Amino acid sequence: MTLETVAAGSILPVRPRPATNPWWAGTVAGMASYIDAAAITAFSASLVIFERLLGLSAGEVGIAASTLTLAMALGAAVGGRLGDRFGRRPVFVITMIFIIGGALTLMTAQDFTAIFLGVGIMGFAIGADLPVSLATISEAADDGNRGRLLGFSNLLWLVGIAANGICVALFGDLGRDAITFIFGHVVLVSVIVLLARLTIPESQLWLDARAARLAGNDARKEEPVKISILFRAPYLVPFLGLAVFYAGTGIVGNTNGQYLSYMMVKEAGFTVSSAAKFSFLALPLVLVGFLWFMRIADRPVRFRYFQFGAVCYVLMPLVIACFGFSATTLVFAFILNAIGASFAFEGMYRVWSQQSFPTLVRTTAQGTIIAISRLVAAATASVTPLLLQEIGVRALYGFLAVTTFVGVATAWIVFRSHDQHSEFEEAHFHP
Repeated sequence: MTLETVAAGSILPVRPRPATNPWWAGTVAGMASYIDAAAITAFSASLVIFERLLGLSAGEVGIAASTLTLAMALGAAVGGRLGDRFGRRPVFVITMIFIIGGALTLMTAQDFTAIFLGVGIMGFAIGADLPVSLATISEAADDGNRGRLLGFSNLLWLVGIAANGICVALFGDLGRDAITFIFGHVVLVSVIVLLARLTIPESQLWLDARAARLAGNDARKEEPVKISILFRAPYLVPFLGLAVFYAGTGIVGNTNGQYLSYMMVKEAGFTVSSAAKFSFLALPLVLVGFLWFMRIADRPVRFRYFQFGAVCYVLMPLVIACFGFSATTLVFAFILNAIGASFAFEGMYRVWSQQSFPTLVRTTAQGTIIAISRLVAAATASVTPLLLQEIGVRALYGFLAVTTFVGVATAWIVFRSHDQHSEFEEAHFHP
């Protein structure tokens, strides 16, 4: 019988899980990644449009972009903690309501204040949604399909980029109407996802872990598990390793997500619409890479794929740093990025972060790591437009190559011996 222990020295049998299909739970909860990607890329494309329509300065563009990332960081920390304390389900229902509200605010924004408010609400809700959604997926799965389901959620992230890219390609040159179509897509999908999420029950693993803690003899049984346990063995090393890995690789991912369209327009002479169409060149390869990751995500060979992807992910910004920003270098960068993103970025982070922490601190750990990554990315995003003006695109991507190397090198050091460890297989929680 499977066991889950959450109080010192107590072991309770886990009740049978509900009959919810793990693929249905994985799809519905995984749509958090779709909305995350669609919202970020929607805002990236809308920055150029807002700048022209409202006369935003470079500083205001940077503030707006950093607000999205900062709000996501704060949301991840808060949502992760709430998900462990009150359950996954109430958090991921409420967050979807606020995502809809934030996207509606941006869709109708007429000045910088409205943009700031809308992006703050939407970003906070997206950040809070992600850790609880990923935990819902992993806790609905088993050891034979957990990595595959988490990889599928990452695939939905790609689908979100593609779907929003289609919107931008079709409507990006329509001025004010483009904003309506771009954020209208986010609103529509979020409403559908909200309705679907009402069919997903609370995580049975979380219910069992909570019941076990309340049934224990520990005087602290009614208190939430403290975040301080993440800074003690055996969780400290994977926590720090994942934080550095996700933050280091997240800088280049966030920069491309928020500013690629902006840079293609400013630096390489693209229009908003043509930049979106050109970016589609990498999607088939990324799709193949993400599907292949799903095939190997639950197998020991995945660490070899991580090593190969890590090399490609570092080479990606180096291509632009060495040869400049042009259509030709972008093609090579897109190919390298597709391989790196498939095997050495979000997908691997999701698998490792789910396996490294026990149930009652799983979303807290993830939310904290996501918050750290987003805060680092927000600091970079806030000065990226000014950096482009002062040091140029090649120096910027040289910096991104260094941060990416630090991230993947740290992950290699920590997880070369920790890759197959899983807290889902542990019988004891270490308070």
